[in-house]
Amino acid sequence: MKRTHTQQTATSTLLHPLRFGAAAFALVLGLGLTVPSAFVTPASAQTVAQKSARQAGKSAVEEDRSKNDTYRYLELFGDVFERVRAEYVDEVTDKELIEHALNGMLANLDPHSSYLNEEEYKGMQIQTSGEFGGLGIEVTMENGLVKVVSPIDDTPAFRAGVKAGDTIIEIDGTPVMGMSLSEAVQKMRGKVGSDIHLSIIREGVAEPMKFKITRDTIQLRAVRHRTEGNVGYIRITTFNQQTYKGLKEGIEDIQKELGNELIGFVIDLRNNPGGLLNQAIAVSDAFLDKGEIVSTRGRAKEDIRRDNATAGDLTGGLPIVVLVNGGSASASEIVAGALQDHKRAVIMGTKSFGKGSVQTILGLPGHGAMRLTTARYYTPSGRSIQAKGIDPDVLVEHVAVTELRDTGYIREADLEGALDKKDNGKKGNKDQEKSNETKVEDYQLARALDLLKGIHMYAKTIE
Repeated sequence: MKRTHTQQTATSTLLHPLRFGAAAFALVLGLGLTVPSAFVTPASAQTVAQKSARQAGKSAVEEDRSKNDTYRYLELFGDVFERVRAEYVDEVTDKELIEHALNGMLANLDPHSSYLNEEEYKGMQIQTSGEFGGLGIEVTMENGLVKVVSPIDDTPAFRAGVKAGDTIIEIDGTPVMGMSLSEAVQKMRGKVGSDIHLSIIREGVAEPMKFKITRDTIQLRAVRHRTEGNVGYIRITTFNQQTYKGLKEGIEDIQKELGNELIGFVIDLRNNPGGLLNQAIAVSDAFLDKGEIVSTRGRAKEDIRRDNATAGDLTGGLPIVVLVNGGSASASEIVAGALQDHKRAVIMGTKSFGKGSVQTILGLPGHGAMRLTTARYYTPSGRSIQAKGIDPDVLVEHVAVTELRDTGYIREADLEGALDKKDNGKKGNKDQEKSNETKVEDYQLARALDLLKGIHMYAKTIE
């Protein structure tokens, strides 16, 4: 019986290292003055600073120097804040300035850390529950521009032709360069039914591409399933609160439909941008009986966490092929990495995105939240996913393939007087003359199905 996985939450202790900075900023901004270093000495700030200094093995002199440097930079922040508020060409509210400062501080750490105001925080909570408004794309920031990690299936962006790897350079005519990721995302959101114009650069296309997309309510169906002959096909589009439940129901439905004819499963994680860590662990656990699934390693040794599988394989040990591509990120890579390391599945497709960092959402009461990178993911064998991705066991590019039927060949039955020749000779000629073309819609899936059929046939021959 598989365990019930609960969503991981951040505890208040994660905020302790930030209290010093927050308290100092409050004093500087509240007074609207440059504050002398001797004035900013909250007890909690001193405690945290001293503790951090002891952990790093600093001497008392080094500790004092570190404090003075911190106060000096806080004075600099106060000076800049006052100058901007007093002399900027347009009047800007204190709230806007502070939020911009917080965004700048976090966004410059890495592409995934950011400040979320109250509205953005509520939007993020709605998204992880499985329904939200927008275009239906997962994005990140790269070189000052917004890069599409993956479009989500059956969403406005997906239907318009936006692809993983596209770079957004303009939103409604406004250049993206100079915006934070949060600002760009906010600009792409809007009223359901309203239009947005995107300018996109795509590799291999000389000129920027223009897209007009109508915003819609994005209702994420995390898992879809069907049968392909005697193979079960399960498509996981995202890792939200409904993913494991949808996977379990999909496996059960396929098992009921095919019964003993079922020979294996294809788990499609292509263009899946990730989502909740606990759901990635639960999905991996569904196919594993034992062993580590993923480890998360933070700044301190005590921040290392290992998640292990529990007994029970929902598929009964049937062969599995997992499809991945450059749009498979984060939680998708955790699943692929775990199944690959345990030799539980064949990973097929192209190299995954390479997002192997953990973002913890830290609530800031009355002020939204901050998304902070707190750890890195590692596969069971100790491989880091960050900026490396998961290499497939079988490389299969996504290509358009046209199948041509054999034409123009003379067979034995076509020869005059051939032994055992029957009346089907002319019929064969007619078949050859048709020379129909059959387009293979999904080449990667076709190869996955072929592999499972081959594994099944081989297993039967050695029984």
